[in-house]
Amino acid sequence: MAALLTLCFLDADEAGGIIQRNRAADPQQDCSELPASSPSGIYIIQPTGQTTIVVYCEMNKEDGGWTVIQKNHRDTPVSWDESWSTYKHGFGNVHTEFWLGTEYIHQITKQKAYQVRFVIWDASNNMKFADYNLFSLEDESQGYQLRLGAHSGTAEDAMASKGTTTMHDNMKFSAKDRDQDTSSGNCAASSGGGWWYSACYSVLLNFKGGMTWGSLCKGNCKGFYHRNSAFP
Repeated sequence: MAALLTLCFLDADEAGGIIQRNRAADPQQDCSELPASSPSGIYIIQPTGQTTIVVYCEMNKEDGGWTVIQKNHRDTPVSWDESWSTYKHGFGNVHTEFWLGTEYIHQITKQKAYQVRFVIWDASNNMKFADYNLFSLEDESQGYQLRLGAHSGTAEDAMASKGTTTMHDNMKFSAKDRDQDTSSGNCAASSGGGWWYSACYSVLLNFKGGMTWGSLCKGNCKGFYHRNSAFP
């Protein structure tokens, strides 16, 4: 089995609004297990052997079944300059902009083989996406180390092909109070948000303000949306 996850930054229209919470009698492991006719919205899932998690399921795009693990917008009210513990447990508002939590992302991705899609709005508000056919996080004892598969899509491979000093694939997660990057400094503290830094980045998405995705938009991305799903 494999599943879909997404890291996505939404534009203002997509991110706004109040969404009805949907709760099944028996929570699913992730959004890919919902019936195909299910609407997009807020659901309660329960990864194997874990507690329940409130998530946003994107059911209308690319055949649906996407578990959204992050949303951000350039003008977000959310501060991404948070501690390790805050990143671990998640923050923000699942209706609008949020980080699901590194621990919860790990719990989800250890269940099956997952793929991930990064959706980016550049400075001209053009939408691009980058897919990786495998996506998982190691557990906390391994620093929530990121594992990515092969890249495809309309946005460049900015997570894994930009050289050792700006690599994100295979990097441990860093926050301002837990420096696990390969730099002599503290990338999370200097960059303003937790991420899988090397020394330091070609992608910066957990950030309040204009975000970065490789050469597509350097400090002026308008929005980002990150989602994840299991393969059928």
